[in-house]
Amino acid sequence: MGDYSRAFSSYEQALSIRQQSLPSNHPDVASSYNNIGNVYRNMGDYSRAFSSYEQALKIQHQSLPSNHPDVASSYGNIGNVYRNMGDYSRALSSHEEALKIQQQSLPSNHPDVASSYNNIGNVYRNMGDYSRAFSSYEQALSIRQQSLPSNHPDVASSYNYTR
Repeated sequence: MGDYSRAFSSYEQALSIRQQSLPSNHPDVASSYNNIGNVYRNMGDYSRAFSSYEQALKIQHQSLPSNHPDVASSYGNIGNVYRNMGDYSRALSSHEEALKIQQQSLPSNHPDVASSYNNIGNVYRNMGDYSRAFSSYEQALSIRQQSLPSNHPDVASSYNYTR
């Protein structure tokens, strides 16, 4: 387990500095909100995590192109919170939006694309749709085999779901 209070304090301090020194819609401010959301999600405080991720996404929509990889990352974060809360249809929609953006803005074998396929597989698995989950996990594994070293932990994780 991480030291959430220290992490939260550091991210809050970073956010405060960024809010004082940057425009309110600067992408770095959004990044701080995503970091804070990650701490909340890891603590199981999904409501606050969701709120932080939504704030990040709002800023990103104001300051970044709609197909920017950071926007995809925020959708993925939101999808993970929805999945943690058991709202699988919204989780799936968020992860599919993340994947759509990544397919427009990243190489097809980028590890972030694999992560989105993996996240989609997790949602399908939670829904009991094992066929679609397996297909998504296979996509993730294929990309990870192309883009990561064979001993990378994400490759190992993908093997756990496809074998």
